[in-house]
Amino acid sequence: MKYRVFPVFLAFLAMGFADAAGPFVGLAKNEFHLSNAVASLTPFVGLGMFGLLSIPAGIVQARRGKKFVLMLGLAVALAGVLIASFGLHSFPRFLISMVLLGAGTAVLQVAGNPLMRDVSPEGKFARNLSLGQFVKAIGSLSGPILPVIAARYFGASWMVIFPIFSVALLITLLAAGTLKLPPNEVGAKAATLRSCVGLLANPFVLAMTCAIFLYVGAEVSISAGIPLLLKERFGLEIGKVGLLGTGLFFMALITGRFLGGVILNWVKPVSFLVATCVLSLVGLAAIFVPVGMVAAAGFILIGLGFANIFPLVFSTALDHMPERGDEISGLMVTAIVGGAIVPLLVGIVADHTSVKASLLLPVAAILYVFVLALAQLKTSRSGSPKTGAAVA
Repeated sequence: MKYRVFPVFLAFLAMGFADAAGPFVGLAKNEFHLSNAVASLTPFVGLGMFGLLSIPAGIVQARRGKKFVLMLGLAVALAGVLIASFGLHSFPRFLISMVLLGAGTAVLQVAGNPLMRDVSPEGKFARNLSLGQFVKAIGSLSGPILPVIAARYFGASWMVIFPIFSVALLITLLAAGTLKLPPNEVGAKAATLRSCVGLLANPFVLAMTCAIFLYVGAEVSISAGIPLLLKERFGLEIGKVGLLGTGLFFMALITGRFLGGVILNWVKPVSFLVATCVLSLVGLAAIFVPVGMVAAAGFILIGLGFANIFPLVFSTALDHMPERGDEISGLMVTAIVGGAIVPLLVGIVADHTSVKASLLLPVAAILYVFVLALAQLKTSRSGSPKTGAAVA
């Protein structure tokens, strides 16, 4: 069990590389002289792959197994960063790299999340998924931190991040090749596109899928919007200083996900979800205050609040219908396409109003998750056997 979990945690680290699409918005905007809306195509084309590939990957996974899908995702993501490693001479080439990175990560997440369930002790899936998201956040942190280090201390371009990603993905691919799973890990009942989409007729699954869509959209919008907000309101240069605001956000994500893995030993997931939503909304309110220190505190609070929303919603959905795990995983990962669509809308609003006004969209997204969490908390306390088991 301990040996099997190591490649899975490495896979979660690799999943975080796609989150760099958020911080890359500001860098691509400066590098290629783009508008906010066009720069927002960076997460759109990458995370848009989650909408196209996740359900097909879930179907393949039910037939070929999680290891096959895991290694396929790693190989595609590696191809994407290798293209970028040999030079980004145009914005279209950059987008191609982001498409492959997003496609590989989409396939990777379809396998990685249910694999964590396979290697987790009974009742500890939510905790271990939060710890996996903690490891993923380390990969996410590379997006805002490594370009700043490269520019300030080595005089290098922010594009040095891509060779680093290449090495990390190659190591993970080799480790995944050693992963040994039981023969019955392949689903006995073949999943189909119809069976996956049909799950959306279940109101609970539909609500949770929408929550993932909106939350991921909010997270990518915030990670992309922080440096733009700092430049607009405080005149901070994106490449050398502005990304440090995003760094605070991702450092808080890392801390929050580690703490979540500890707290979930004693606190029920649904209660913790309500608390994290409240903390997120407080942090979002703080970034609208025109005081630098208050805004910085807001970035930290948002990161701490956002830290465990994804694993809590994801694990709740999988625990609700574990026998349909591959299909639900495909749906949940498909919903990550919200990280492509919501930031694009945010970029359009920013071009026509301001970056500050555009961040009201992520606020609305978290409000939805908060209301859903409150409804689940009420249901669990009412003593409903089926739903209570799913959220407890």
